[in-house]
Amino acid sequence: MGSPKYTELGAFLRSRRERIRPEDVGLVAGPRRRVPGLRRDEVAQLAGASVDYYNEIERGAGSQPSQQMLAALARALRLTSDERDYLYRLADRPVPAHGGPHSHVHPGMTDLLTRLTSTPAQVITDLHVTLVQNPLAVALLGDQSAFRGHHASLVHRWFTDPAARRLYPEADHDAQSRTFVADLRAAAARRDAKDPQARTLIADLNTRSPEFAALWDQHEVAVRRGDRKRINHPTLGLLEVNCLTLFSEDGRQRLLWFTPAPGTDSADKLELLAVIGTQLSDTPP
Repeated sequence: MGSPKYTELGAFLRSRRERIRPEDVGLVAGPRRRVPGLRRDEVAQLAGASVDYYNEIERGAGSQPSQQMLAALARALRLTSDERDYLYRLADRPVPAHGGPHSHVHPGMTDLLTRLTSTPAQVITDLHVTLVQNPLAVALLGDQSAFRGHHASLVHRWFTDPAARRLYPEADHDAQSRTFVADLRAAAARRDAKDPQARTLIADLNTRSPEFAALWDQHEVAVRRGDRKRINHPTLGLLEVNCLTLFSEDGRQRLLWFTPAPGTDSADKLELLAVIGTQLSDTPP
């Protein structure tokens, strides 16, 4: 880096972190702080970056930040949509399409996710692309941050990758398939008919999965607003949870959080999950 744009990028990031209080992002302020807002190491922690790397970005030095890093910084600093777009342009990266894997998470949803510390929670798109997870969601469902392209969508993985189905008992697979397809049809209808993400995802699934194609031809439509799930965890065994959903205003993002189903032992298992964290979690996404 080193251009005036990247100098402005560093100054912009510094101004954004200085306006945020540690308690706003789930951090303990502590009795002695020599800087307003967040420290550089705290931003790096929230964005999943090394402190040295983040320091270089603020100095306008080092390598060009990736789209994934910019998305993480936008979430960590609670940027608005306009601020997120400005950040990408300063970094000479294309502004991500709305609803894609690098979509900007609404600051309100990010704030709620930060406060949900005792229950698994994550934000996904209407095409079932995971945008951000809290640690308990990673421990329960597996880390879903590494998938790219169509494979970033759980719907795509469900119909093209047998490993994705190990998360659910085999007896529940047919119901899950029908629910995924009906929800995807509702999402595609909400989007513009020429929306490339939904159109190409559906076309690829119709080509690659006879099961998907057969279900798509049935024209069932139903938004997945919440349901009861049985989840196979490699360490804790079978958990029964209620999946609750909060939708963004345009319906393109959903905050999901998981609570133990009443009358089961899942409450105890979720408490244990909070203790073991991701140490013993090897759940395939």
